[in-house]
Amino acid sequence: MTQTTTSDASPAATTATSPAPGSPVGGIEEPRTDVVGRPLPDFRDPAPLASHGPARIVAMCNQKGGVGKTTTTINLGAALAEYGRRVLLVDFDPQGAASVGVGVSPHDLDLSVYNLLMERDVSFTDVLQSTNIEGMDVLPANIDLSAAEVQLVGEVARESVLARALRPALDDYDVILVDCQPSLGLLTVNALTAAHGVLIPLECEFFALRGVALLVETIEKVRDRLNPALEIDGILPTMYDSRTLHSREVVARVHEAFGDTLLHTVIGRTVKFPDASVAAEPITNYAPTHAGAAAYRQLARELVARGDAA
Repeated sequence: MTQTTTSDASPAATTATSPAPGSPVGGIEEPRTDVVGRPLPDFRDPAPLASHGPARIVAMCNQKGGVGKTTTTINLGAALAEYGRRVLLVDFDPQGAASVGVGVSPHDLDLSVYNLLMERDVSFTDVLQSTNIEGMDVLPANIDLSAAEVQLVGEVARESVLARALRPALDDYDVILVDCQPSLGLLTVNALTAAHGVLIPLECEFFALRGVALLVETIEKVRDRLNPALEIDGILPTMYDSRTLHSREVVARVHEAFGDTLLHTVIGRTVKFPDASVAAEPITNYAPTHAGAAAYRQLARELVARGDAA
C-alpha cells in the first residue's frame, strides 16, 4: 500500500546517525552507523551483468496494510533497473495499486494476472506490459484477482499455481518482485511458494510490529511444507521518523528479536511517496535527488550485496 503522511519535515531516508565517511569529529574520522548503531557498510554500485536470468523471485509480504509494500515494490524495482537489472513486477493484489503506480489502469485491462492463473490458454506474454521505466515490466492485476482466492481452493497443487505461471519468465529477468495483498490467504501462500526470498516492509509503529511474528510463523510453515528454499531476505523499516522515540524503539525491538535480518536501510516518512504515486512514477524518476530515492537505491545496493537480488 502507498505510504501517506501530511508532513515532509523528517528525512525520507535515515541511513546514518553519525557523519559521513571523511567527516572529522574532533580530528578523528567517525565510521557511519545505521539507526540501531551497527556499522553501516559502504554499499557500492553493483557491477553490470553480462547476461540476464535466471530470476530471483522476491515476495513483498506483510499481512498488515499500509506498511509500504507497493511503494517498496515499485521503487526497489526501479532502482534495480537503474543498476542494469531486468525487473518484472507482479501485481498480486486485487486492488491493483502496483499497476496504477507504474501507469497501468486496472479498469482497462483485457487480461490480467487472474487470467494467467486461471485460464490455460492465456500465456505469460499475453498479460505482460511494459512500463515507462527502462528494464522494468509488469504483470498487472485488478479486482478480478479476488475471485482467484476462492477458485484456487479446488485446484490441484493450488499453492503452486503462481510458480507455474512465472516459469516462462525466469530466464528473461534478473529479479521478479511480487506485490502481495495484505493478508495471509491463498494468494499470499502462492507468492511464498513461488518465491526464493521474502522482503518484509514494516511500518515503524507497534501495531505493525505485533504482526511480524505471525508472518514469520507462516513463512516457516510454507518453508517446511511447500518451499524448502524460501528465505527471509530482510525486514525493511518504513515510515521511519528519526524525530520520534517511538520509531527508534520499534526498530530497536525488531533488531533485538530478529538480529541481522533487519536491513541497514530504512525508508523515512515523506509526502514525496504519495506524490510520486499520483504521478504514476517511482520516486527515482519523480524526484531523483530526493532522500527517498537515495534510500531505495541504497536498498537495491544492499540486497545485491547480500546476494538477495541479482
